[in-house]
Amino acid sequence: MAETSVSTARGPLSVSVGEVTGALGDSVTVLPIVVAVCALTPASLPHVLLAFGVFQVAWGVTYGVPMSVEPMKALAGLAIAGSITYPELAAAGLLVGAVLLVAGATGALSRLASLVGEPTVRGVQLAVALLLARAGVEAGLASVPLAAAGVAVVAVLTVAGRSNASALAVLGVGVALAVGRTGAPAPALPALSVFPTGTPALTGDALAGAAGQLAMTVGNAAVATAALCADLFDRDVSPDALGRSMGVTCLAAIPAGGLPMCHGSGGLAGKHEFGARTGGANLVLGGLYLAAVPIAGVVAAFPTPLLGVLLGVVALGLARTALDVGPADPDGGRDWGALAVTVAVGVVGLAWNVGAAFLLGLVAGRVRSRLASAG
Repeated sequence: MAETSVSTARGPLSVSVGEVTGALGDSVTVLPIVVAVCALTPASLPHVLLAFGVFQVAWGVTYGVPMSVEPMKALAGLAIAGSITYPELAAAGLLVGAVLLVAGATGALSRLASLVGEPTVRGVQLAVALLLARAGVEAGLASVPLAAAGVAVVAVLTVAGRSNASALAVLGVGVALAVGRTGAPAPALPALSVFPTGTPALTGDALAGAAGQLAMTVGNAAVATAALCADLFDRDVSPDALGRSMGVTCLAAIPAGGLPMCHGSGGLAGKHEFGARTGGANLVLGGLYLAAVPIAGVVAAFPTPLLGVLLGVVALGLARTALDVGPADPDGGRDWGALAVTVAVGVVGLAWNVGAAFLLGLVAGRVRSRLASAG
């Protein structure tokens, strides 16, 4: 592919082989979650893809780097697992968006990050992973042979060293089976209206989900992503700027039928690993999402057992990240106290709710800090 580029205030945006492969690499984690949410809740896939397409392009041009735009995993995971309803998902996303916008505008995100320790953030990630795994097992039981076939696809690609492509491969098989069952969907554009798939409902569960999501967003989508922009792209992007853009995204996308969306260090690192170096990857991926909008109706027939396999793949990756707790000392020893907090938060999130788990993590973090100071 010949490389083309355009210049923006943030530098050139190239469209090359690396930008294309980087764009596809980012979709590995985004699409399985998006398809699962739209298959298991009233969320409309055409509206969701439209929002993702628009904001991929917007933030790629704005930041000039292959900025990740992905679902807010804590809220999406709770909705997939049935812990919150779609109206609660929308309300929680709007609340998180408002908090991020205000925090970013007032310069408070960097200060908030110091209050939410890494073990708490990872514990929330583990709780979401466990919820997704449980939902995946329940979905797979609808047809054990088909689920086993999906697992076999994942296993073969993993052994072949293509584990990053396993989710997309299962997704492709599921789409093919859905099209074979129902036929190709007639192209149609989504109706543009306010809250086309349900009015938000602010409940206790929505507030708990918002608290858990904020823990992940502050640590992973704001602070860690800002650090990666400097490390990988030599670009000075502040956590507060990222907070503002995530706030705008949620407050604009959700009323139009989109999902709560955020930036993410994992997605940004994934795009870089697959070859993306500029916001051109966002132009490619945004264009692909927009092109898929008219034919997105196939999701209604997506096989539930394969959906379970997708959830399992996402859960495994999220759990692996959550349990990767850093060393306790320069010699590389494992921080067992941090790991204990992470596991405790994850288990409480699975057994009770993510909001309670988040509060447990905050308290445990403060206790650990005081004991360390006293020692």
